[in-house]
Amino acid sequence: MADGENAPGEIMAGGVNRIERRGDRVLRPTGPWSPAVHGLLAHLRAAGFTAGPRFHGIAEDGREVLDFLPGEVPNYPATPASASRTALLDAARLLRRYHDATAGYRAEGWMLPAREPVEVVCHGDYAPHNCVLDGERVVGVIDFDTAHPGPRLWDVAHAVYRWAPTTAPGNADGFGTPGEQARRVREFCDAYGLGRADRAGLVDAVEARLHALVAHMRAEAAAGSAAFAAHLADGHHLMYLSDAAYVVRERARFEDLLLAE
Repeated sequence: MADGENAPGEIMAGGVNRIERRGDRVLRPTGPWSPAVHGLLAHLRAAGFTAGPRFHGIAEDGREVLDFLPGEVPNYPATPASASRTALLDAARLLRRYHDATAGYRAEGWMLPAREPVEVVCHGDYAPHNCVLDGERVVGVIDFDTAHPGPRLWDVAHAVYRWAPTTAPGNADGFGTPGEQARRVREFCDAYGLGRADRAGLVDAVEARLHALVAHMRAEAAAGSAAFAAHLADGHHLMYLSDAAYVVRERARFEDLLLAE
């Protein structure tokens, strides 16, 4: 099949999936949503968006074969590079380019249900751990499994939660004072070009996005996912719920900067 499929493999870190690199390709598990994602990746390339991987087909064992994107994929706590202002602004601009490139793509069978109003195809988990950095520059985005149609705001809400970040002081994966976080949220939204109406709804969207994440974790664990069951056992859901409450508690601080002229 694709070049590199039979080369010696290297198992790479993955939050839920087991990812294997073979040369300039990666092999990942597939699911019922994969055809929609593969079509999305082809659509992005045709639209001139080259920061995502190309799809090269299905290996004999049923895994998908994608480009390996060279660079650093940061984890938590944030690295100096992923916490930099350069990365913050790059991430916002790349998300905007991605959203704009999804225009016109339609498919059925996504992992997550569509959300109204449908404006774009949301990435679904746009975060440092799903982006590729070259130094402080954000040069790629990976893992489109949770992509689904929805409003821009739904994706931006998760992105600012991860990149600003909008985490409560007790979250060891976060950083920054509430004031510093609010400033970074404003900078992210400015770089993305988020409209005023969406800015006014951002705090509520972050809260809703985190509650939806917890509901997804619980549903996947109940369906037999060992990875999500482990996340619940480790208390990840409690951290997300705490962060959701924190954002609402600090609403005035975030919105004062977000809506300032």
